[in-house]
Amino acid sequence: MAVRSVPSLASVASPKDGKLFAESAARNLAPLCDLLQQVAPPLGHRALELASGTGQHVIGYASRLPDFSWQPSEADPARLDSINAYIAATDLTNIRPAMPLDATATGWGAAQHPQDLIVLSNLLHLISSAEAQCLIQEAAVALAPQGRLVIYGPFSRGGELTSPGDRSFHSALTAHDPETGYKDDFDVLDWGEAAGLRTTQVVEMPANNLALVFCKEGSQPDG
Repeated sequence: MAVRSVPSLASVASPKDGKLFAESAARNLAPLCDLLQQVAPPLGHRALELASGTGQHVIGYASRLPDFSWQPSEADPARLDSINAYIAATDLTNIRPAMPLDATATGWGAAQHPQDLIVLSNLLHLISSAEAQCLIQEAAVALAPQGRLVIYGPFSRGGELTSPGDRSFHSALTAHDPETGYKDDFDVLDWGEAAGLRTTQVVEMPANNLALVFCKEGSQPDG
């Protein structure tokens, strides 16, 4: 897909010191890092962030999970530049340069080295259901056996939007693009299962968000 147009309230990032800065990314970084430290596979070493956005998250992930080699990715060229600017401003050695990747396209999963951890935050509500299913299927292909897929963001719960803020945000998204909007947690869990993944945790996160954690079954290779 081309980079989707979204309402301004859905993707607020401002230039700052040659990079893009999103206040929301700054707010949720610590809870996400705490979560990843809890759910990341203990013997893992290769991690892929999908739709890395401004680049703020991957810097925090690489700092808090230093045993992983982090690969940020992004479809938006302007945000690729921001991610690389964040990387250039740090002395961390476990982050690769950002790579162009449309996570909603078919075929990218098989083109990756097997990943022990794949992380996606705040994207599913900005894409269509078909694109979300494709993303999950491709992530399942890209995962190594016993690898984890972590999807974070706002969801409807059993078909219900559970706060006034969620109802307002979902309405703004669907008014702008009827194919987008909140995905239901049960649907996403079903899409993961259909892709061959096992749900290991559903974690309540701040600001009425959820983190869905999936594991790819199979035996890790010896050595």
